[in-house]
Amino acid sequence: MLKQKLSLESVIQPEEVDAIAKLSQILSLETSQIKLVGSNGEELLISESVRSMLRQVVRAIADGKTITLTPSNCELTTQEAADILNISRPFLIKLLEEEQIPYIKVGKHRRIRYEDLMKYKKQRDEKRDKMLTQLIQMSQEAGFYE
Repeated sequence: MLKQKLSLESVIQPEEVDAIAKLSQILSLETSQIKLVGSNGEELLISESVRSMLRQVVRAIADGKTITLTPSNCELTTQEAADILNISRPFLIKLLEEEQIPYIKVGKHRRIRYEDLMKYKKQRDEKRDKMLTQLIQMSQEAGFYE
């Protein structure tokens, strides 16, 4: 399985809500060092990069959000890619045909590398932010903002 969706209902039981909130609080502390303790008592210190990722996941779960874990080297279907970009599948196909996002063909089906999709998304978001900043600046110069 390339991608696994973790829904709140399948992950958290009602009796776990307080423990999840407490775990989120502990992970948010800048100075906290997290140890994993095995059933045999063996302790393993969790690295900062893993702690950071765990913090994000636990915070999202505590907020009631659905989590999607996707390996960065996987290939996505056009529907999965469209869902990530929050666009329609036909619009994604148009982007692919315009060569704005690289893809490969597997038989008749298109596959998009996750890394390529994220690169496009980052560029799109940066362009959108730049345009919004310019629009605000133009509005301020025209006197629409005080």
